[in-house]
Amino acid sequence: MKTTSEARHSLAPGTYTPPVEPWLNIIFEDDQLLVLNKPSGLLSVPGRGAHLSDCIEARAKAHCADARIVHRLDMETSGLIVLAKTPKAQAHLGKQFERRNIQKRYVAVVWGHVHPKAGAVNAPLRCDWPNRPKQMVDPELGKHAVTHWQVLDAQDDTTRVALTPVTGRSHQLRVHMLSLGHPILGDRLYGTPASQSAAPRLLLHAEHVTLHHPADGGLVSFDVAAEF
Repeated sequence: MKTTSEARHSLAPGTYTPPVEPWLNIIFEDDQLLVLNKPSGLLSVPGRGAHLSDCIEARAKAHCADARIVHRLDMETSGLIVLAKTPKAQAHLGKQFERRNIQKRYVAVVWGHVHPKAGAVNAPLRCDWPNRPKQMVDPELGKHAVTHWQVLDAQDDTTRVALTPVTGRSHQLRVHMLSLGHPILGDRLYGTPASQSAAPRLLLHAEHVTLHHPADGGLVSFDVAAEF
């Protein structure tokens, strides 16, 4: 299974200004795993051009030369990202993602009040090629995509939700919430003018991950709260 991922970015020079403090927020580390808290605004992997070389992968490799990306988060998404430190660990984690044995949960703030209090979106997704990197729902040509949601709290014009992806298509959580009529706040790609102006960043955060440790197969869990 691949998690929510990003296409290779090609932002113009001067438009990419990733945060530098903290440079690398380590949540957990041993001889097999490196678990980081990626800030919003930082690429997971390098983009196109030298000005897009700063990314969580490059920072991790500066800390540990053997660090290997296993999955990605969108540049605008913050939260837990898991890297392997050995080829064996990378293969082990890769199989877990492929077989959907890794559990991930996100938290988001969306526009409007979500009803009912819990449910699931089963909406196939594919790239919207004329408008790439945007994705779109396509029942005929799209790839299977499922997201479970649960309402956590509601404010005047917004709702805080927990999102649990079953699959991991590109931009899945963002497009699935949009398909319900509730774009994530601060989403410059999919939001409405009202939802975009309601937050200075995309309010989507990977807050929990459970996986089988590559060393012994035992379950380990990691959590990091969202800053929003």
